[in-house]
Amino acid sequence: MAPPISDAAVIDVLRRVDRLTAPLGRRLGRSPALSQAERDRWWAEQVPRIAAGVSAAPRFAGKLADLLPLQNTVGAAVQVLVIGGVASEHGVADPAARVSLLARVLLDRNLTAAHVEPLLQHARGTYREEAFGPRESRAGLGGNLRTLWRVARLLSRIDEALDGRPKGKLRHRFLASLPVVGVFGGYASEREGLRRAAARTAALAAEAQDVGASDARLA
Repeated sequence: MAPPISDAAVIDVLRRVDRLTAPLGRRLGRSPALSQAERDRWWAEQVPRIAAGVSAAPRFAGKLADLLPLQNTVGAAVQVLVIGGVASEHGVADPAARVSLLARVLLDRNLTAAHVEPLLQHARGTYREEAFGPRESRAGLGGNLRTLWRVARLLSRIDEALDGRPKGKLRHRFLASLPVVGVFGGYASEREGLRRAAARTAALAAEAQDVGASDARLA
C-alpha cells in the first residue's frame, strides 16, 4: 500500500494548479455591476452548466471511468477553476489562503492558511518528484481546454486524495456508472458537485472576511 500523500505534496500541487487556472478564471468575465451574491450565484449556476459537460465527458465509458484516474482528475480540474473563481470574487488573493480553500473544499482536508504558508516557502522543487514525477510528464500546454487538461494531469499525482471532492446526488452517480448514457448522469452529478464547491467556497471565504473584520475592529 502506498504511503499517504503528504501535506507538502498536496500543497505543491494545489499551488501550481491555482496558478494555472487563475488566468482562465479571469478571462471568463463577469459584469462589474453584479453584486457579491450575484457573482457567487454566477459561479454556482452559470459556469457549471457549461463546465459540467467537460467534467462528465469521461462518463461515456460508464463504470470504467471509475477504474481510471481520468474521471476524478478532469472533474477536479473544473472544480479548481470554480473554487478559484469564487475565491477571487471574494478578494482572496493571498496564495496561502487560496491553497487552503482548495484543500478544504476540493480535498476535504483541513489545511489552514497558517499551515499552508510555511510549506509554500520551501525551495522550488523540494517536493517536485513526489508531487509530479519525471520532468517529461509536466510538459506545458496552451489554450483553455489544454490548461484544464494540464491541471487534470497534475491532479492525477494526488488522485487518491480527490475522493473527498464535492459530488452530486446518489441517483445521478448511479446513472453515471452506466456506459454511454452515463454521460447524462455524469453531467448532473458534476454540475451539482460544482454548485456545492462554489457554495462552500463562498461560505468559507465570507467566514474568513468576517473574522478578519472582527480582528480589525479589536485591534
